[in-house]
Amino acid sequence: MRSFDIVLGSIHDVKLFVNATTRQDCDIDVVSGRYVVDAKSIMGIFSIDLSKPIHVEVHGTEEQAARFYETVKQFALPEQKQAAE
Repeated sequence: MRSFDIVLGSIHDVKLFVNATTRQDCDIDVVSGRYVVDAKSIMGIFSIDLSKPIHVEVHGTEEQAARFYETVKQFALPEQKQAAE
C-alpha cells in the first residue's frame, strides 16, 4: 500500500480526481479524520471535509500506486511532490 496527502480545492479538482481513480484496477481510499471513503465515489468525496488535506491510500501493487500517483500528483502537497521525485 502506498499513501500520500492531497488537497482538492475545487469541484473541478474533485471531478478530475474521481475520474482518475475510476480508471484504476485497484482499491483506493481517502481518509479524513476518522472517516474512510471509497475514492471512486464522488458522493463519498463530497461527504468529507475538503478544506483540509486528504490522506489517500492506494491498495495495489507498487506499479499501480506509482502509475496512479503520476495521474494525480498535481493535487499532492508540495513537500510530497519533492519526496516522490
